[in-house]
Amino acid sequence: MTEATAMLDAERSTLFLHDPRASELVARVAEGNDGVNEIRFPDSVGIAGTVFTSGETINIPHAYADLRFNPSFDAQTGFFTRSILCVPLVNKDGETIGATQALNKRGGPFTAEDEQRLRAFTAQVAIALENAKLFDDVQRVKNYNDAVLESMTNGVVTLDNEGQVVTCNAAGAEILGYEEQEIVGRSVHDLFSKNPGILALVEDVMATSESRSLMDVDIHSGIDERAEAVSVNVTGVPLRIETSDEGTILLLENISNEKRIRSTMARYMDPALADRLVRSGEDILGGTSAVVSLLFSDIRGFTSLTEQLGPQATVSMLNEYFTLMVDCIQSEGGMLDKFIGDAIMAAFGLPTPESDDPDRAVRTAIAMIRSLHQWNSVRSADGKPPIDMGIGVNTGAVVAGNIGSPKRMDFTMIGDGVNLAARLESACKQYGARILISDFTHQQLNGVYRTREIDRVVVKGKTEPVAIHEVLDYHTNETFPNLMDVVNDFRDGIASYRRGAWDAAIGSFQRCLQAHPGDSLSAIYIDRCEQLRTHPPETWDGIWVMTSK
Repeated sequence: MTEATAMLDAERSTLFLHDPRASELVARVAEGNDGVNEIRFPDSVGIAGTVFTSGETINIPHAYADLRFNPSFDAQTGFFTRSILCVPLVNKDGETIGATQALNKRGGPFTAEDEQRLRAFTAQVAIALENAKLFDDVQRVKNYNDAVLESMTNGVVTLDNEGQVVTCNAAGAEILGYEEQEIVGRSVHDLFSKNPGILALVEDVMATSESRSLMDVDIHSGIDERAEAVSVNVTGVPLRIETSDEGTILLLENISNEKRIRSTMARYMDPALADRLVRSGEDILGGTSAVVSLLFSDIRGFTSLTEQLGPQATVSMLNEYFTLMVDCIQSEGGMLDKFIGDAIMAAFGLPTPESDDPDRAVRTAIAMIRSLHQWNSVRSADGKPPIDMGIGVNTGAVVAGNIGSPKRMDFTMIGDGVNLAARLESACKQYGARILISDFTHQQLNGVYRTREIDRVVVKGKTEPVAIHEVLDYHTNETFPNLMDVVNDFRDGIASYRRGAWDAAIGSFQRCLQAHPGDSLSAIYIDRCEQLRTHPPETWDGIWVMTSK
């Protein structure tokens, strides 16, 4: 494209390639374009799309006078297009695979000679692309084969037609408990004398020339019989060279660690996450420090609810409730830590952290409240009492790992980050909120949410204040009318409250109630301001000290 730009004395040249899966034209090479790394648009749109679909060259002296020109890309890149020359890109089979486009010839419009030059140049581009594609195909196959060989953590043992070991990789030798040189040349009957099932599998593969498998077979070390058995999945396949069978390949998949980790982790997280942890080879069961986003939820008035429902109905209700909530957690890739009675503790950032852990935690909280509202509609139709809940979210450092005794261990998380999330869940009751998040979480959010800062508090057991925010995205216009008006007036009220301007604060909170009479938080602040106005504190810094958990 650099050569094309120079040859045509243009300001910019672009190569558009067709993506048949998306029916789009994609510009990955744009000489002179510093602002956009890739441009995609439908393959029938704009000048390039017209050239691609028609197979005809287009030469436009005045771009903005042509209705086919799409000026949005100029707006996106800050580039001003005057003249356009665009020719189809055709491969050796006569198939149009894209287009080349030159913009803004210096000194005037593109000429007929320019058209001939760009068509000839584009023909050479097509040949180069075909060669590059062929090279990529060969390289991709090579890379694939190399990746397979490099990632073979499973054992591979090859046998000849006499049942003698021909080759064994390092993973196979480790599984079998021998050195590699001690295995080659040995008889399969000697190697698996304690595993008649594997011997039967080998005989069956040799007799039928068909693959066979055994799942979860215990193999004891060939060197140290006292060593713990290795659990493997065994697959036998015929070793076929051209048209004749030259032996058997045994694939030994070591599943010992997988069994151990999955048995523990499957209780806490989605199976896909457990598989990811197993594949990563990380062992977080022994304890690790991590920055995660913690979520605590709790049912409101659970004790009185159980008295009203009775034991069997309570268990049934909890099972339905937990099923809905856990689905919300797992849909965002969260890890369920535990159920604590009617409470739920979950984490986002384990086993591996992601850049959007705080967002996933907040989205989960919103989804949980929405699911609860839908479920309450069903319960109300069945004549059952509604369920209410509060959720606290905090992002902070925790220590995670298996904690307990040798006879009974549980994976859990401990630390200040956990404690603050639990305090925020409890604070929902004091502030009439359903979702409260710490400022640590709020500052790390990538998405845009409807929130309001509701206080700066010192939670019980701490001395440093932390700002807390209420998340309101689960609301509809019916459940929270004039939401943004309330948010703006509430912000003014909080500012006045922190200055100690009680009358101004009360006026702002009253406007909130006028916009939404059901905003219990504004009513709480009006009461608080009236008390402070009547009994003003000696010193005031706008920080509220929580005296309960």
